[in-house]
Amino acid sequence: MFEAFILICALGVGVPPGGGDTPCREMLLPGYGRASVEPCQAALAARPSPWQVVPGTGAVSCNHVAASSLVFREIAPGVHVHEGRVSVPDPSSGGDLSNIGFVIGARSVAVIDAGGSRRVGEEVYRAIRQLTDLPISHLVLTHLHPDHLLGAEVFVEAGATVIGHERLPRALAERTETYTTTFRRSLGEEVFLGSRILSPELIVPASPGMTLDLGNRVLDLLPQETGHSLADLVVVDRATGTAFLGDVLFDRHLPVVDGSLKGWLRGLDTLAVRPFARVVPGHGARNLSWPDAAAPLRRYLEALEQETRAALAAGETLSAAASHAGREAGESWELFEAYGSRNATAAYTELEWE
Repeated sequence: MFEAFILICALGVGVPPGGGDTPCREMLLPGYGRASVEPCQAALAARPSPWQVVPGTGAVSCNHVAASSLVFREIAPGVHVHEGRVSVPDPSSGGDLSNIGFVIGARSVAVIDAGGSRRVGEEVYRAIRQLTDLPISHLVLTHLHPDHLLGAEVFVEAGATVIGHERLPRALAERTETYTTTFRRSLGEEVFLGSRILSPELIVPASPGMTLDLGNRVLDLLPQETGHSLADLVVVDRATGTAFLGDVLFDRHLPVVDGSLKGWLRGLDTLAVRPFARVVPGHGARNLSWPDAAAPLRRYLEALEQETRAALAAGETLSAAASHAGREAGESWELFEAYGSRNATAAYTELEWE
């Protein structure tokens, strides 16, 4: 298979003569894939990519597509999951910071989350094309954090409709500038190249949710109350009982509170009674049993709540409470030092107004 590629460089300064020091890379352009070079070139000529007029882009070519650098495992028939790194955003991560899945139906493919950079999204696209030529009809975003959605534009270019919780568009509108600045700085310009945050085109109402039919394959999209974030969405494959929980469930990676601690615990209670055959967390192992997988998360969140309430009752300041609330329960998780104090701050801010 041959796909289209374009040279893209940082800072919108065009392609530096002789290469220079400006970071550049060959960026894959989905939608032009053909069995040989000539039809790919003809498709490009007939329908040029919008990227071809973006400052900082250079030559366009059709090249053979290498295999994906991401490893996907089939955890149930037609359900494929990549286990992202448990890491803070930095250049070495490449933006590969969260779990990503796709489900293959008889008619089309749905992708669940898109990774933390366009480069990751391109690798997901390559992985899908290694298995099927079916159209990629949908990209479902499980929530609003950039480590799950910066690769989204790849799938839009491939023809997919982006889907998200009804609160996701507003949440992203309020945060896009901050998220973009933060991730560009954290990942580095070379890794971040081509990454843009997109808002969903199709909105999932909080009630009654939505279904997607991929052809003899139905996915249930279940919006959650504010918990991990303001706009959490669970995706359930009816055929296999596989539930993509996004960051409603963490494994290994310290859970991050960015919505409501109390709401998150209530949401776990609601989901606990569902008979999922297996679950995919937003971070950590690609395949866990349910509801057992939620036990470590619940222990941490409950400890964080109890210790924060105790700190408030004792009249502790925010800074004092943030230094210890949830620490004992949280230190067994990876990345506690990166996110532990932030969680305690979020818990204190929420509970002090009860």
